[in-house]
Amino acid sequence: MNLVSIAARNLLRNKFRTVFTVLGASVAVLAFVFIQTVVSSWNAAIEFAAKDRIATRHKISMIMPLPKRYADAIREVPGVKHVCAMQWFGGVDPKDKNNFFANMAVESKSLFDVYDEMVVSAEDKDRWLADRQGAIVGAALAKKMGLKIGDRVTLAGTIFPGEWQFNVSGIYTATRRSIDQSQFFFHYEYMNDSIPEKERDQIAWIASRLDDPTRSAEVSAAIDKIFDEKDVQTATMSERAMNMSFMAMFSAMLSALDAVSVIILLIMMMILGNTIAMGVRERTREYGVLRAVGFQPKHVRIFILGEALTVGVAAGIVGLAISYPLVELMFGRFLEENMGGMFPYFRIGPVTMVLAVLLAIGLSLLASLIPAYQAAKLSVTDALRRVA
Repeated sequence: MNLVSIAARNLLRNKFRTVFTVLGASVAVLAFVFIQTVVSSWNAAIEFAAKDRIATRHKISMIMPLPKRYADAIREVPGVKHVCAMQWFGGVDPKDKNNFFANMAVESKSLFDVYDEMVVSAEDKDRWLADRQGAIVGAALAKKMGLKIGDRVTLAGTIFPGEWQFNVSGIYTATRRSIDQSQFFFHYEYMNDSIPEKERDQIAWIASRLDDPTRSAEVSAAIDKIFDEKDVQTATMSERAMNMSFMAMFSAMLSALDAVSVIILLIMMMILGNTIAMGVRERTREYGVLRAVGFQPKHVRIFILGEALTVGVAAGIVGLAISYPLVELMFGRFLEENMGGMFPYFRIGPVTMVLAVLLAIGLSLLASLIPAYQAAKLSVTDALRRVA
């Protein structure tokens, strides 16, 4: 039995305090894991964006429309393999207007060519293409709303007024983490033919798939050059850049979350430091006795650091053990189903898990440095006199 294992056994002398110290630090680990998972999930759309996909929008803002004929012009650009024009619909469930989910009118024949990481069966795809009012819904949205193939869905239009009827033709899943599985797609022609004539043939953006991802910048420049002399100019960028421009609106919030993580870690360190200092004060006489029988100051430091190491390891493991069911299974499922646009893949990453345990151990050792230093420098007589 070495000095560290003896130090770890010392923690069992006050089980009540040790248990609550570990639980307190575990809650801090839980909060750290949750915040870091929010940040990493929010950035998933950027991190896992397709390198061979670009997006074209109005040069001024994404909320300004483009003529739909631009999609046909982009199809003729060398290097462009597939093109899909898309229009944000903005419909809401009339039974539950707080039930937000992305719903878009798209060029149905090319949607799954441009977004081939969206997986749908051949039967569902054929059924969708044959039904003018057909819709394809994500697996998360279908689960949330209890939808199945053949169901009738009504959306109340906010941008395009009226009650719109759809038939669920198929349900898609995703093979890439950046794809939101709570989206609702339907035929652009159905919407375009049903709105006033002056509002027709306009779209929000155009997604294109390239035959060579290394030519993304070259093809983007070629597309924008086509429309430079037109009344409506375009801005074409990679999917990653498009997602980054969207996420830039939330950069302040992400920075705030990172700051909260640091504060939580400082709180955890103070909890651990206070507990370790209390233990050192209570055992000052024992340290004096150890010194009197021949133990060196370094042995006293090892005792204290060993206790801190044990608490840090326990806090990290317990923190991860409670994080998985709460963060991934409870909050994760809820966020993916209800806020899939911002959190398409809410899972605790391996880096976050390793970092949480290492920080718990590191901060425990850091918090014990001052008590260990003060205990080691005490002389035998001072240690015995302080308690007597």
